[in-house]
Amino acid sequence: MSRYNEMWRSLGLDMEAHDQLLEALPPTYHDVYLTQFGRPAGMKYFDFVVNEVHGLRIQELQEHREAGGKVIGAFCVFVPEEIVRAVGGICIGLCSGIDVGAAEAEKVLPRNICPLIKSSMGFKLTKVCPYFESCDMVVGETTCDGKKKAFEILNDYIPVHVMETPQMKKGRDRELWLGEVEDFAGLLERLTGNKITAETLSRSIREVNGKRRALMRLAEIRKNNPAPISGRDSLLIAQIAMYDDVERFTAQVDKLCDELEQKVRDGDGVFPAGTKRLIVTGTPMAFPNWKVPHIIETSGAVIVAEELCTGLRYFENEVPEDAAALDSQMENVAARYLGINCAVFTPNTARIDRLVQLVEEYRADGVVNCALSFCDPYAIEANRVEQTLKKKNIPLLKIETGYDREDAGQLKTRIEAFIEMLG
Repeated sequence: MSRYNEMWRSLGLDMEAHDQLLEALPPTYHDVYLTQFGRPAGMKYFDFVVNEVHGLRIQELQEHREAGGKVIGAFCVFVPEEIVRAVGGICIGLCSGIDVGAAEAEKVLPRNICPLIKSSMGFKLTKVCPYFESCDMVVGETTCDGKKKAFEILNDYIPVHVMETPQMKKGRDRELWLGEVEDFAGLLERLTGNKITAETLSRSIREVNGKRRALMRLAEIRKNNPAPISGRDSLLIAQIAMYDDVERFTAQVDKLCDELEQKVRDGDGVFPAGTKRLIVTGTPMAFPNWKVPHIIETSGAVIVAEELCTGLRYFENEVPEDAAALDSQMENVAARYLGINCAVFTPNTARIDRLVQLVEEYRADGVVNCALSFCDPYAIEANRVEQTLKKKNIPLLKIETGYDREDAGQLKTRIEAFIEMLG
């Protein structure tokens, strides 16, 4: 019996379904991660976090709530973590990357809907996710019509606040988004009873920026050849960033980077020098969605960067730290998040331009555009990605897939052929 059983029961989890979920994860994790060659020693911390994914971190969240703090769940990188931390709250990511609770979710959602939306709803309806049950409120956004309407239904089961994400980035859109950030701040002040001040917001900006700098340091190290760390491990770190303790996580990423920089000096890589280098772009890959990266890196290539919301979009831009007044700090926070190159925006040329830039910076041999099934924004925007990369003579493989394993063999055949085509 797990030492956390009593805690899980107190959260109202379906213990039988929860046990089945936890039993499914270890063999998958072992096969994808623990069998890698030359894996950095610093990954042991992140292995520990996965091992305690529903244990120690959930205990920390409960202790925070018992002390009077609030836990806010988020489904998107547009939710400003700085605002949550400025009122003494903890922000955790809730998106699901595993096919769970589909039958329950399909009672309230269409069958043909993005698997990320379906599984996130399934987690709540089947009561197998202690993160959901630890939240005092969850925050949605209007980055796609499916999520927007699903949040209306989710609000029947847990309090949901929806932030309106603009569809463009004109002057009036920036004003709208600033208003959404300010409304969110006011809501959190009422929920927690804590007032946001210039001092508390300045501190939280520095803390979250520290996490971004550590992740950006890791991203810069990945430009080296041979690659000192796999794309799978880098993706895992970005996934963990969305729910781990900020300061502890930052310290562990920096510690790992110290090790990786020494590996670079020694010419030591996890793949041989000359291994084909790929960039993955498209729909975010929520924990524990590792299917495509695992296939890529067991087919003769290494992933050197992710132009994803579970990648560079999450951390590559910081909030300026020089503002002293609260109004200016709020404006800086809002501006930083509106700079994310999400496919919700039209036009979204900045994303395409950034992708071309990344190919050059990381000396990539090709790009894999991976869209989840029924993810219209990224599946449609793949057309613009393809047109631009073709003009630049950058090889591209377009993939649409879900969370199931039924297409794994077909994907492996296509990916192996793509890598072979790179020469």
